[in-house]
Amino acid sequence: MAEKLPSTEQLLTAQDVTNTVRRLAFQILERHPTLEVVFVGIHTRGVVLANRVAAVLSSEGAASQWVQMGTLDISFHRDDLDQLKDLPVIESTDIPFDLAGANVILFDDVIFTGRTIRSAIDCLMDFGRPARIELAVLVDRGNRELPIQPDYRGLIRETRPTDYVKLKFSETDGEDGLYLSDRKEAAK
Repeated sequence: MAEKLPSTEQLLTAQDVTNTVRRLAFQILERHPTLEVVFVGIHTRGVVLANRVAAVLSSEGAASQWVQMGTLDISFHRDDLDQLKDLPVIESTDIPFDLAGANVILFDDVIFTGRTIRSAIDCLMDFGRPARIELAVLVDRGNRELPIQPDYRGLIRETRPTDYVKLKFSETDGEDGLYLSDRKEAAK
């Protein structure tokens, strides 16, 4: 009997990802025309997303200088470490600026339950008390367990809790694209 392959649907092509990143950049620029904000990306793909949005803003002449960038590893702030089969890979957290009183835009690739963002906010608070934290995500897939909503969304796609959503960036995965499959099938 042939092995059943997971059915995968491509939701965004490489060009769609580029367009969606541009849309996020302009949403941010509309709310913050002077770009008096700092960007903090959650490892791994949130960092890539923050860098791409900053590059769009820079190329459009919206930023007279590069937006200040930071990276955040939330591994030690997760609430599910005891449930993971494999421990997460530890990345570096680098916040090279003072967060006290700053307007922070936190970047993540996909928002689902809200638990990653809660962990990221806990981690950020270890570095100071920002004036405001806003959230930018490329994909909002619904199904929140916590009352956390993004301020900036590239794509809203309601999914089932059993779905598996995979955002790929060329910097980390060798290609750009957004894919949807059934979690049970993807795990096989």
